[in-house]
Amino acid sequence: MSSPDLSRFGYEQELRRTMTLRDLVVYGMVFMVPIAPFSIFGSVFNGSSGMVPLTYIIGWVAMVFTAISYREMSRAFPIAGSVYAYAGRGLNPSAGFLAGWAILLDYLLVPTLLYVVGAQAMANVVPDVPQWAWIVLFVLLNTIINLRGVETTATANKVFLYAQLLVLVVFVVLAVIGISRGDGGSHWSGTPFFNSAEFSPSLVFGALSIAVLSFLGFDAISTMSEEVKGGSRVIGRATLITLSLVAVLFIVQTYLAALLVPGKTQFDTDDAANNAFYDISNLIGGRVFEIVIALAVAIGAAIANSLVAQAATSRLLFSMARDGQLPRFLRDVHPVRRVPQKAILLVAGISLVLGLFLVGQIALLSSLVNFGALFSFLVLHVSVVSHYLFRRRDRRFGLHLIVPVIGFVIIGYVLVNADIHAKVGGLVWLAVGVAVLVFFKVTGRSAKLTLEEGTPASEESPSS
Repeated sequence: MSSPDLSRFGYEQELRRTMTLRDLVVYGMVFMVPIAPFSIFGSVFNGSSGMVPLTYIIGWVAMVFTAISYREMSRAFPIAGSVYAYAGRGLNPSAGFLAGWAILLDYLLVPTLLYVVGAQAMANVVPDVPQWAWIVLFVLLNTIINLRGVETTATANKVFLYAQLLVLVVFVVLAVIGISRGDGGSHWSGTPFFNSAEFSPSLVFGALSIAVLSFLGFDAISTMSEEVKGGSRVIGRATLITLSLVAVLFIVQTYLAALLVPGKTQFDTDDAANNAFYDISNLIGGRVFEIVIALAVAIGAAIANSLVAQAATSRLLFSMARDGQLPRFLRDVHPVRRVPQKAILLVAGISLVLGLFLVGQIALLSSLVNFGALFSFLVLHVSVVSHYLFRRRDRRFGLHLIVPVIGFVIIGYVLVNADIHAKVGGLVWLAVGVAVLVFFKVTGRSAKLTLEEGTPASEESPSS
């Protein structure tokens, strides 16, 4: 049966529409990991000279512009595929393919990175179990949950989110008590938000690079467009709500943590920075609470976050395969559970192979996963201007010109200043994508995407 939203783009409703606004917010929060600062607090602390909550405020403001662009394109094109679908119709199918190809680098490697992070964390808790065994267990568990259907995934997301929030609440309570009684010389202060002795424009821009990367993941909400109830506006609302809620959680926990290391603007060694949050947890709650934090990080990354990452990646593969941009078998949908089962299994297989091959290689994986998302965000902002101002002749310049231009500049700055390994690996991946695109054109397999009401998207730019 066709969906009114999908039929005008030439698609049938194949996936099951069961997700609500609440489900999407939970999904997005799990993807972004509410306790993400636990594992990177020390490095962000060093990069911001102790002003960690200020860093997350800057990051939230910076990413709002990209979130608004996602909202606008999700309203115009309420279909699965995220930036692949938006650029393919907002610009042209070639741009859509490259945007989808770019973000695939992020989406395919994120589950692998999370499994490796989780295995490393579990090795600190149960050292007798080899890390590869944890990776196999994590992959099997998440694949089973995702194959059971989007309802099972949504239920699991809620359980994982509530568990993370419970740990976070306990940390906040213990931190407030610890600061109030002066643990470690701590005291209430506004210095983590603004330290005049350390603040400078260069610090702001450096913090921007760190903070923007901390918020990556909210974009995955748009991959669930064909499984949400309530219309296309739900995706946009969920994106902005999730981004704002996670920002508040990041700011609160890092403010309290920064107060518990008074007088510091840097950690002396990499080891001290890597273990900063665990040491703070030990200070306020003892060794037992430190172990709880370590387990929360492991489960949050290797199970909860990987679960939604696998779901998002499979929907992107499904969308590109449906348009003939990837092998057709990836568009296969289970007749009962209505999930892209072969795409889910492919993601699981890639994650398992790479995870076993790259055990312990957290730095290498981290350097590669961000390029694809940042590049695709650039294409997204251009798509907003192209679709609304040139194709639809919309004259809301603030929403469809100023916002995407500011978002483009912010993301462009972060991408230019990205790690050299990320840029080299990302450019090689893009070069392969260009070669695949040329092959498609030569063999006559270029996608013909429908804008609406049967009108195909031109391979030419709408502004030409």
